[in-house]
Amino acid sequence: MPLIVVCFGISLLFLLILFFKLNAFISFIIVSLSIGILQGMDLNLIVSSIEKGIGNTLGFLVMILGLGAMLGKQVADSGAAQKITIGLVNTFGIKNTKWAVMTTGFIVGITMFYSVGFVILVPLVFTVAISTGIPLISIALPMLAALSVTHGYLPPHPAPSALAIMFNADIGKTLIYGFIIAIPVILISGPILTNFIKKVDAKPLKEFVSVKKFESNELPSMRISLITALMPVILIGFSTIIIELINEKNSSYEIIKFIGNPVIALLISVLYSIYSLGISQGKKMKEIMTTFSSSITGITMVLLIISGAGALKQILIDSGVSQYVGNLLQLSTISPLILGWLIATFIRFCVGSATVAGLTTAGIILPIVELGDVSPELMVLAIGSGSLMLSHVNDSGFWLFKEYFNLSVKDTLLTWTIMETSIGITGLIGVLILNSII
Repeated sequence: MPLIVVCFGISLLFLLILFFKLNAFISFIIVSLSIGILQGMDLNLIVSSIEKGIGNTLGFLVMILGLGAMLGKQVADSGAAQKITIGLVNTFGIKNTKWAVMTTGFIVGITMFYSVGFVILVPLVFTVAISTGIPLISIALPMLAALSVTHGYLPPHPAPSALAIMFNADIGKTLIYGFIIAIPVILISGPILTNFIKKVDAKPLKEFVSVKKFESNELPSMRISLITALMPVILIGFSTIIIELINEKNSSYEIIKFIGNPVIALLISVLYSIYSLGISQGKKMKEIMTTFSSSITGITMVLLIISGAGALKQILIDSGVSQYVGNLLQLSTISPLILGWLIATFIRFCVGSATVAGLTTAGIILPIVELGDVSPELMVLAIGSGSLMLSHVNDSGFWLFKEYFNLSVKDTLLTWTIMETSIGITGLIGVLILNSII
């Protein structure tokens, strides 16, 4: 019965999102209620379980996503993203422009939500392509591969952060493992892949080339731009490495661990950005705070969707479905990492949303992670890889790419979909290799 219930729940989720076009948050709540009722839970306990799932998921995540959104918006609105692009193109040279733009996508994408990074960086890609004469797709795909990978693999992005919390994974280790896997994945699915993709004549629509252009004297320095954009990664990464090397009784252990906490690292980075990309650039505090306020509006629905997934996860646990499914999955001879990847891939193909695919998979695969037979950090990355697979016409990212680059559906499938699938496959391979080493 529990297996039938979970299949019904996933099918209902597909139906509500795909056919009835219902908001994902509302869909998650309806599915959570349905599973609880079918499992015979007390009606009031179902509501309590949903409240618990939402609260446990958002308690830590809301701080990470809120501070991350503020920092990403500050990097964009201050011209730091544009400065990083210009600086890297000048450093790499015209012949290696796609590598420069790819690096920009990775650096800026770490703290900037995918849709924001897309809207900010794609017009810069248009400008670079026009000025260098390099085919647009060969510059765009490496940059978008970098943005996709950071979106799917690295905290403080919504899905990997939420997955890390659900699996009780160490966010610092997730970030480090994510970096190790992300670099070869981006190289393969970006600049290398573009050499094998059919020539596509992409022509940007004029109305989309609208990003604010800063004069050179308005831009922050390259050093300040890089330090500010990468500060969360630097603080979390170094803290994770150092606390692995020193004794817990060392007087500095707790301080280093405190600084490396994702919330504290992001708070320090945001406070630093107020000065480095704000006050020092002649901005008033009121203007900076307006930027921060506007950044939050972009994450409210993301938070609701994640909280809905948290409610579903809790219902699956409290109703006994997770334990039942977990016992069945334990009988499988397939690697748990591959299993998580396959489930995420299936849901991604059906629903379209990478975030929904990742978080729904987490609720199903959680019992296996809790047994301790698999690294929770690598499971975050395996599911993240699967959640990026096979993007097609039911994914908003597919249409964003198609319209901005003025492509046909066929050409979008031959470029965007192939790139996203390449990221998913090479990501899984990277996870399996890393799993055999650590």
